Amino acid sequence: MKLYSFFRSSTSFRLRIALAWKGLPAEILGVSLPGMAHKDPAFLALNPQGLVPALVDDDGTVVTQSLAMIEWLDEKYPAQPLMPAGIDERWYVRAISQIIGCEIHPVNNVRVLKYIKSALNATPEQSQEWYEHWIREGLAGLESFLLAQKRHGKFCLGEQFTLADVCLVPQIYNAKRFNCDLTPYPTVMGIFARCDALDCVRSTEPETQADKS
Repeated sequence: MKLYSFFRSSTSFRLRIALAWKGLPAEILGVSLPGMAHKDPAFLALNPQGLVPALVDDDGTVVTQSLAMIEWLDEKYPAQPLMPAGIDERWYVRAISQIIGCEIHPVNNVRVLKYIKSALNATPEQSQEWYEHWIREGLAGLESFLLAQKRHGKFCLGEQFTLADVCLVPQIYNAKRFNCDLTPYPTVMGIFARCDALDCVRSTEPETQADKS
């Protein structure tokens, strides 16, 4: 398999974690977002959205959109599953994944921050406040959800490492990079710390990537 990835992309990080957890070898091909490599015609032929990640399976199948990609991997390569067996548990894992992937990540994506700066003339301080606002909103909601559901343990779902944890790790990495105060979210941060000790995370974190610049 070939994974088109950018080292600092949260969504690319998700795929790197998932592949490592499942023990699936993949050639990591760096796509420089600052260098606009994602707008190159050759890459657009793989993913017309011009976004990372994109995964090319060994049979030539191309898949995109990280949440869908990871569920696709889970169905095609079921060993070391990232989705639980029970329907209620799958809802719960998808709910957490979408809290992060649909409600937190999109509004603090680099594309959004760049637009705020260029089109709306936001100062660096205003951009930072925008970012921190949505981190506070999102993580406060996630903390409350975890406490209300009472399904968490070592990971978001008890002792099982799932898609929810795969989504959580890169979002916290990103928030730490922007120096956000994460102390109000002890449940979230406890889960993050336990995930961060796993080999599948340590071996795929942004600082380990060949395209790190």
